[in-house]
Amino acid sequence: QVQLVESGGGLVQPGESLGLSCAAYGIIARYYPMSWYRQAPGKERELVGTISSGSRVNVADSVKGRFTISRDNAKNTMYLQMNVLKPEDTAVYYCYMILGRAYWGQGTQVIVSS
Repeated sequence: QVQLVESGGGLVQPGESLGLSCAAYGIIARYYPMSWYRQAPGKERELVGTISSGSRVNVADSVKGRFTISRDNAKNTMYLQMNVLKPEDTAVYYCYMILGRAYWGQGTQVIVSS
């Protein structure tokens, strides 16, 4: 049974940094692309970025130059490093992957506020 578990959310001030983790269970995640999504209050869920099985990264234009995605295959974990955070980055962040069907994590809240 595949399970994705996010951690690392919290409250930060604008301009600060925060790192999120997504641990995968029940699967050898290294063979599959993984993604981060986010959903802000009152808005649709949007793609933040994706990391391929070969660790190639693509991120949305709205976070390019500030966010980066990485993975540690030994730990079966994907990371999202968020720098220069803005209030508009406030959202619930979700880990996502497809293995026959879509799997979502439970989400972790990020609040950027002074």
